[in-house]
Amino acid sequence: MSADDDPVTVLSEDECWSLLSSMSLGRLVTILGGQPEIFPVNFVTQRRTVLFRTAQGTKLFSAVMGGRVVFEVDDHTVAEGWSVIVKGTAHLLSANADILEAEEAPLLPWTATLKPHYVRVIAMEITGRRFRFGPEPDRESTFA
Repeated sequence: MSADDDPVTVLSEDECWSLLSSMSLGRLVTILGGQPEIFPVNFVTQRRTVLFRTAQGTKLFSAVMGGRVVFEVDDHTVAEGWSVIVKGTAHLLSANADILEAEEAPLLPWTATLKPHYVRVIAMEITGRRFRFGPEPDRESTFA
């Protein structure tokens, strides 16, 4: 099997950011009390960071107080799919300049609730894979 036939392709950092910025819904993973928490969030990318809005509560607390976070976005068609994972730190925006910059982003809450807090995820690592779908290879030819 040649590299062109490989059903899994590792994405470059630029490809990862491009795919990430093409989407608006992702999953934020945090740790709270030693347990993983996962939250669907609508987001935008801004200057190679992930930006989302939230209200007071578990999501905000665990994201900014827990140290590290993981943010995941994926998509697929009938023929292929992809996944991008950002590992980094989440920061509650509090400086006026940061909030004004965040307010320039096209980021509105999806639900009819007040989400006054902006959180920015700064990537320490971003990785991605593209998957080409197809039948499972024959087991005998794989081990031959």
